[in-house]
Amino acid sequence: MINALLALTLAVAPTPSGGLDQTLDAGQSQATGRAVLETGHVDIGPRLRDGKWTIQIHDDHAVPSVWREPDDTVLRIRDTARQPVPDDEAYAFLGEKPGTEVHVVPQTEKPGVVWIGWNTQDPGVLKAIVRGVTMSLRGVQGPGRVTVFLQSGNLGAPQVLWSSAKPYPQPMWVETNTHTHANWVFGRPGNYQVAVDISADLADGSTATASTVLRLAVGDSAEPDFDAAFTAPLPSASIAAVAEPAAPTRNGVVVLAGAGLLAVLVVVILVLRQAGVRRRAEREAAR
Repeated sequence: MINALLALTLAVAPTPSGGLDQTLDAGQSQATGRAVLETGHVDIGPRLRDGKWTIQIHDDHAVPSVWREPDDTVLRIRDTARQPVPDDEAYAFLGEKPGTEVHVVPQTEKPGVVWIGWNTQDPGVLKAIVRGVTMSLRGVQGPGRVTVFLQSGNLGAPQVLWSSAKPYPQPMWVETNTHTHANWVFGRPGNYQVAVDISADLADGSTATASTVLRLAVGDSAEPDFDAAFTAPLPSASIAAVAEPAAPTRNGVVVLAGAGLLAVLVVVILVLRQAGVRRRAEREAAR
């Protein structure tokens, strides 16, 4: 429980070099027309173009790379992504029995599986924001549970970032110039709609917010549905990220010197973040 609570409030920092380095060209084209993306590299992220703050999908599988509108895009996850749930209590947060096959978009790219990540690297965004953005999961609609988590090869323990089994919204602070990929797990095949918004304090003192719905077709039997509507109740608005990183990060996971220090910092971070959430809720209630 502590790991899950901690992960939901930890900031996601820029991924270090080693396969994820990229720079986005200000002149990259805006694609038109509908597209089903079922393989290759794609990122979700904010874009500032002609003064308009939006959420778009950066399609790096296209040559040359292009930006796509989420309304015109379906991310298709083929059965090549099926994996059994490990027989390990560390993965109990997935809500599935060990051995159950689920569809997994892994943190590292796998041939034949669309590789879903996020970035804050649009040149317009880099010029407009100072520190980072808040990327919030506002709701999930689909036949099964959706979980997004990071796992470090050094620490081993998974850190849950988003889970459709938890209350919404679920904010995640993402630093400027970040490019990160995580594990996306879908409990059942079928069509999913994932409601996301991204907000930021801009350098000019204003605040920008955009919302979108990501459409995913999970499993070979799921037909892409561009017109699927999100009909489930949604929170009225995104909430800000709870706090900035409390420790240096590597690949989105906190790096600490030892187990003892980790235990102490976990307690301290939880207390501080819970206090921050309480103060923020009190301010919202007073409005």
